[in-house]
Amino acid sequence: MAEIIRMPKMSDTMEEGVIAGWLKKVGEEVKSGDILAEVETDKATMELESYDDGFLLHIGINEGESVPVDGVIAIIGEKDEDVSSILNELKSDAIEQTKKEIEEPESTPSEIEDKNIPIEEVKEETDPVKEIKEDTISENDIRVKASPLAKKLAIEKGINISKVSGSGDGGRITKKDIENFSPVSFTDTKSELILPKIHSEESYEEIPVSQMRKTISKRLAESKFSAPHFYLTMEIDMNNCIEGRKKINESSEIKISFNDIILKACAVALRKHPMVNSSFLGDKIRINHHVHIGVAVAVDEGLLVPVIRFADNKSLSHISSEVKSLAGKAKSKQLQSSDWEGNTFTISNLGMFGIDEFTAIINPNDSCILAVGGIRNTPVVKNGEIVPGNLMKVTLSCDHRIVDGATGSSFLKSVKELIEDPIKILV
Repeated sequence: MAEIIRMPKMSDTMEEGVIAGWLKKVGEEVKSGDILAEVETDKATMELESYDDGFLLHIGINEGESVPVDGVIAIIGEKDEDVSSILNELKSDAIEQTKKEIEEPESTPSEIEDKNIPIEEVKEETDPVKEIKEDTISENDIRVKASPLAKKLAIEKGINISKVSGSGDGGRITKKDIENFSPVSFTDTKSELILPKIHSEESYEEIPVSQMRKTISKRLAESKFSAPHFYLTMEIDMNNCIEGRKKINESSEIKISFNDIILKACAVALRKHPMVNSSFLGDKIRINHHVHIGVAVAVDEGLLVPVIRFADNKSLSHISSEVKSLAGKAKSKQLQSSDWEGNTFTISNLGMFGIDEFTAIINPNDSCILAVGGIRNTPVVKNGEIVPGNLMKVTLSCDHRIVDGATGSSFLKSVKELIEDPIKILV
């Protein structure tokens, strides 16, 4: 009996997934536990595992295409089993669903007419099991044959795919053709100088929004417009911290960063200020007794926040090792859901990019986030004299539904004291 494989929900925020690559082909034998495909979610690229034995009879989604959670992506069954009846049934269900959406539109009939969306076009776009015999795109009414992966790669590289010669069957453009494509430069035959192309018309390019960027947009918009933010900025004298870090790294096999020290200082301070380590849940406030600190990590497609669990109980060397490991997994898209869930506070550090000061949007469901700027070598006044100093600005974004100005200020004061005298962190 054939089994329909649907897109699973691989994270708490996932709404759809992109097939990054199929590891099995139609007709191949599949056993329970085999990896069918790699799926790009909103936070990582994860493996899609088969839970059935049989043969891969149908692939409904091409590489590079997206499908919503519970959408049909494949069918597994006995060898040479006829699945045409299943495909027809799925197609009928999709058409019926489309009819319901047309009969009961969310917008008014006049709005539908204004959008000029033909009913037949809607049916075609919402058909999840339509077999595409030839992948093509249109460029100035010229039909160009190209694989989905080639199209995706061309968009990423900004290549006009109609200018690429295909090496596949029937002139089909492949991934290799895109990778090897070199645009032809305009050459002045008299001077033999290569001149830059002059754009005489307005132009632009559009790239698809990744699953990660969609989730970032949705969650941070909800945070910004639902949680009333206010901001507290404080300047920290880093002279003692610089000397302390230097001494630690002289004797430690694991090198400690300033961010590790800041993270540990925040963890210790959160124990003293539990309201900063809380969550607003509508009709109640959850005060967390554990300290799980999220560390914002920049990746190519956006921002991931892996979590250091029970940070207040861990040594600086333990924190440093864990941060490095999670950052590496984030950049290689190997994070699992357990790596990014459960944060109670978040730190975002842009000091390494030369940023002196900034404000950050609170990471749901935290009540605060700390934005950390770079260390500036600057003149300071001490004991009535101008002397060289090293200052760092930090800004605490607070959810005013939970944290008041005095509470946030007291927390920042504790963080400042711990960083300026880092020996207290170790006690």
